[in-house]
Order: sequence, then C-alpha cells, then structure tokens
Amino acid sequence: MALLDLLGRRSCLRILWELRGEPLSFRALLEAAATNPGVLNTRLGELRDAGIVSHDGDGYQLTDEGRRLMESLAPLSSWADRWRRRSSD
Repeated sequence: MALLDLLGRRSCLRILWELRGEPLSFRALLEAAATNPGVLNTRLGELRDAGIVSHDGDGYQLTDEGRRLMESLAPLSSWADRWRRRSSD
C-alpha cells in the first residue's frame, strides 16, 4: 500500500515516465513533467528516499529498483494503450 500511495501522488508517475531514458537535470525534468518546482522537489525527495530515483553529476535517473518498478508497470501501460484505442472508437 505504501508504494501505491507514493505512486498516486501528484506528478509521481509522470516523473518516473520522464526518467525512463537518459538522466535529466532538474530544469529538464521540470519542463518534461509539466509540473512546478515545489511539487517536483518534493516528489524527487520522496522517490530518492524510496530508492527509486538517484541523482549524480548527470542528473536524476532511475535506480536499478526504479527500472524494475517501471518494468513491473509495463503490463499496465500496455493495458492502458489497448483501453485508449478501444474507448476512442
């Protein structure tokens, strides 16, 4: 339940989605996630505390645990794509 609580917080899933590729600076992530600096800073702190996101000289990125989480969410993303196509018909 703790993970679902974290993932359900404002902009959390969007931040994770944007970090699925190369590391991003705070400014680049702020723009990509279309959120405000306060929310982004809070979420990044929570995600770092949870061991899902890390920060180094290259910027913010998913940890190994974060990449495993995104892999676990892949079936949900596939389901959502099918649902979107079906509901738009």
